[in-house]
Amino acid sequence: MFIDIACSQKKKYNQNAYGDYFISGRFPNMNRVVAVLSDGLGSGIKANILACMTSTMLLKFMENNSDIEKSCEIIMNSLPVCKVRGISYSTFSAIDCYENGKAKIVEEGNPDFIWIRNGEVLKPQFQTIQSKDFKNRKMKVYNINLKKFDRIIFCSDGATQVAMGTKEYPLGLERDGFIKIILNKLEQNPEISSNELSDYLVRQIQLIAPERKLKDDTSVLSLYCRDPRESLIFTGPPYHQEKDSYFAKSFMEFKGKKAISGGTTANIISRELNIPIIAEMSLNAGKLPGLSKMEGVDLVTEGILTLTKTLEYLESGKPEKDAAQTLMKFLLDSDIINFIVGAQMNKAHYDPNLPIEIEIRKNIIKQIAKVLEEKYLKKVNVQFV
Repeated sequence: MFIDIACSQKKKYNQNAYGDYFISGRFPNMNRVVAVLSDGLGSGIKANILACMTSTMLLKFMENNSDIEKSCEIIMNSLPVCKVRGISYSTFSAIDCYENGKAKIVEEGNPDFIWIRNGEVLKPQFQTIQSKDFKNRKMKVYNINLKKFDRIIFCSDGATQVAMGTKEYPLGLERDGFIKIILNKLEQNPEISSNELSDYLVRQIQLIAPERKLKDDTSVLSLYCRDPRESLIFTGPPYHQEKDSYFAKSFMEFKGKKAISGGTTANIISRELNIPIIAEMSLNAGKLPGLSKMEGVDLVTEGILTLTKTLEYLESGKPEKDAAQTLMKFLLDSDIINFIVGAQMNKAHYDPNLPIEIEIRKNIIKQIAKVLEEKYLKKVNVQFV
């Protein structure tokens, strides 16, 4: 079972920094995922620092295999109190989850998480732990067992309190209203990814806000238990030309989604398997070459230029409408990503007319793999051939 996790956020209107902070980590050797969503007091830079500090400390505790419950209790008892409002400087939700379904969730101050199974919202039991130092501060601890296709949704109070004081939502959207939006979307698209679902929910919350101006930072964290989506990207000609046929056949026999990045690579597969390449001119926006089509292959792009731009988009999270955006989406729609990287030198990489920042294919793939693992929590395998 794969744990698909993502978080989407919107800043409070007219603020330059997020007052909520999300951080997560995946540990493939332990089949484990940990994540923390913290809501800093107020908004702007101060709230961002407080939320960032809370989330980062919690994640570090959990990374060092400290028990999540004990870690959260330390944080709860350590957070200072605002002298003006008399409340904690930040609130948080944390989850420590294994791919066998065993999970522990701890919440302090944030809205209660939502657990959905087969279109129904479950109501798990929890233990309450009272702070030893603060009478008005306590946390809820849940020990649950997730099953395939279960979903977990966390949010900051910007989601449940949106539009508070309006005629339609005098008390805000509230938990029940938020749940209705989630269930309606899941009914329309039961297999929607965590990334798409969290993006959708944040957009819907902003649409509810008067004049679409959020009065609080809003974050939605989505977790989805499902079968892993596996993909294979073949880029660059193999070092030994006599193995072209072997790798071409291996590529086409792969059961998941398949992509080719590189004209030479596409020509090898076309030649060895007698499959024609068809140029597609509809996605030639920007400076990158457009896409091509090949029967049995989900995506065919140009090589080094597109890979370099894809890396840039993955790092910035701000793609433009071009072939690299399409390749980026292909990667992010996958859970386990396999790269076959040909080690034969391509003289085109050393063309003095190409941008100086372009690195050789091997290094670009290594950087893409690192970003996919660290920022997007993907499992990545790279094979140099």
